[in-house]
Amino acid sequence: MPVICRFYGLVIMIHCDDHCPPHFHVKYSEKMAAFDIETLDIIAGELPPKAENMVIEWAHKHRKELIDNWNRAQKHIPLNKIEPLE
Repeated sequence: MPVICRFYGLVIMIHCDDHCPPHFHVKYSEKMAAFDIETLDIIAGELPPKAENMVIEWAHKHRKELIDNWNRAQKHIPLNKIEPLE
């Protein structure tokens, strides 16, 4: 699973050929969650509230890049790294 970003212990990934809706996966310590790119709602798993808020803030700033990476993953094109949350 390609890693597209890392920050504050969060690892952001997008699977190739994954199911809809367009989403990304986040690993934080022992927790995992998947976020819908359009709504930024968690569609599977859970994260601690502070980590969830950081992911949402980051994803809101990089939504266009996330959609681009989702489309690239569906075509098996290498994904682009995305800048971390500062």
